[in-house]
Formats: sequence, structure tokens, C-alpha cells
Amino acid sequence: MPTTSPVAPLPRPNPPRIYRLGHLDTLVQLPGRVLTIHQASRGVYEKLPQTLKLPPVPSSAEEEATFDFAAEERLRLRTAGPMVQRKNTTLWLRPTRTKPLRFINNASEDEATNVAYEYIASMPAIKQWLVAVRLYEGGYYLLVNQHTGRRTRVWSPPAVSPDARHFVCGNSDVLARYEPNGLQVWAVEDGNLHLLWERQTEWGCTQPRWLDNKTILFEQDFFDKDDVDTRVVRLTVVP
Repeated sequence: MPTTSPVAPLPRPNPPRIYRLGHLDTLVQLPGRVLTIHQASRGVYEKLPQTLKLPPVPSSAEEEATFDFAAEERLRLRTAGPMVQRKNTTLWLRPTRTKPLRFINNASEDEATNVAYEYIASMPAIKQWLVAVRLYEGGYYLLVNQHTGRRTRVWSPPAVSPDARHFVCGNSDVLARYEPNGLQVWAVEDGNLHLLWERQTEWGCTQPRWLDNKTILFEQDFFDKDDVDTRVVRLTVVP
């Protein structure tokens, strides 16, 4: 009777080094609770929809010096409707249930007072306007309730879940560190925003996208061998 030779087991796949850096694989959400960060497919990530189409931004200090933020804002204001207007250095927002709000640019050379407000988008799914606040160095974003005028400071443009009950703000500034690196998770209830949790991390979170109503995929930026590297990861942010 013929004999067969044992089949050698297939070699285990060896993931790229950036997916074997264990110190990047967990995030402490609450005392005693640790969320696991998993490797994810870039192909899957790139097919996921972006809930907010963001305007172009300069990719370097040289581009920023010549980038025309005002011209880009004028393009967005054409479709913003009568509730959003720009008059010279003042951005006007007109909520439905309170008096108009004004945001006044100040081009002072004083680092402490220099500020510019830029209209970015309307987000009807969560009943907010998104405004970029640009400081002398760094900046942040404001969400402004379209009915009450309430202002909420967030780290980055929100990525809204498919059911519009949550959104996340991920930010990455691992080189300059003028702005926080990490992730915020927010809940939305009838236009009211509640911060569920936030964590500042050693790594940056770029362009999070929702896989479903609980899970996001994002580009995780981090230092490795004296340079910034990026990997795509998956994280369940809503229980």
C-alpha cells in the first residue's frame, strides 16, 4: 500500500513591521477598560465613504504661505444658503432660535490675539455648522448648533456614523505637536452633543471612517526609526 509523505505546514504570514509594534495596539478608554486596535485592510478603508468632503489644505509651510483660504471659503459660501454669510472680516451664522452669531477675524501680529474663522461646511445630519479656527500656530474646529447657536470645540472635522448617533474626531500632529494627537468620541441627541470620551495618544489619528455604527477604520500615524510612518487600523469605539 503506497505511503504518503506528511504535508509541510504553510508558513505563517509575517506582517509588515509596522503591524508588529505592540505599544500601538491598545488604547485605555476608561480605568480598567482597554480597547484593542487591530490591523485593517487599506483596500477596505479606501472603499468606505467619507461623511464630510473637506476642502483642500496646504501640505507644507511653503504651500500655506501662498494658499488662498479666502478664495476657497468663497466657493463654499456660494452654496451655504442665507443663514451663513461673510462680510469683510466677519463671518455671520444665523441660528433659527437665537440671535445671529458673529466671528471676527483678527490679523494681529500678536500671537495671543491672532485668529481667523473659516466656514467649512453645514452638517445637517447632526444639525451643526463646522467652522475652522486658525490661530497663529495650530488651531481647532467649532461645531455651531444650527438652531440654538451653541458652540462646541472639537479637535478636527467630525466623521459621523451611518445612523448619525455618534461622531469621532481624530487628529494627527505628531511632528509639530501644536495640536493634540488622539481621538474623541461624541454622542448626538437631537442636535445636542455629548463628549463620551477622548484620549490623547503618542500616535495620530487621520481621516477616521465608519465601518458600521460602532467601528471605525483610520490611518494611525506614529514615529518609527526617526520618521513618521502610517498604518491602517480598526477600532470599536461604541460598545
